[in-house]
Amino acid sequence: MELYLKISYLNDFIFCPLSIYYHQLYGSLSERLYYGAPQLDGKAAHEAIDEKRYSTHKNILQSLDIYSDEYKLCGKIDIFDTEKGLLTERKKHIETIYDGYVFQLYAQCMCLREMGYTVKQLRFYSSDDNKLYPIPLPEDDVQMFEKFKTTNKAMQNFNMESFVPQNEDKCKNCIYNDFCDRPLAPKSYNGGF
Repeated sequence: MELYLKISYLNDFIFCPLSIYYHQLYGSLSERLYYGAPQLDGKAAHEAIDEKRYSTHKNILQSLDIYSDEYKLCGKIDIFDTEKGLLTERKKHIETIYDGYVFQLYAQCMCLREMGYTVKQLRFYSSDDNKLYPIPLPEDDVQMFEKFKTTNKAMQNFNMESFVPQNEDKCKNCIYNDFCDRPLAPKSYNGGF
């Protein structure tokens, strides 16, 4: 049986590969134990899509399960307009479009294409300020697409035992800092499970 990793892990992997492990470890517990306000707000913003209440148009696919044999990734899309070939990833608030965001959108695009859909346009939608951010297709930004493939390969082959964090700022802002066994930033947590 082949292992498919979640598309959402791409952004987590770039932030810190250990966050994937901790998310799996604590994922069955109440998210309120480790999620901050931004994570809870983001999850609430996706409810209409997750429950497929965003649109009743037949050409709008919502929260569709997707996968790619080529990239060994799986996940869900937010919104795909099959008539326009327009894939939209919704975010609660966008200040910066990080590589991990783009990689997730690329992964969704590649999954949809592999599943037989025609994807012509990619974009992010920021719901807080109602802004759209068009993103070039993977074939139109070769350098970014190569970074996506390199990151995915590194994630697929990651060895947790040998990983050493390198960025203290990331550790300070990590929602799993209190649970991590190798943080660079001091822990703020005073209790235990």
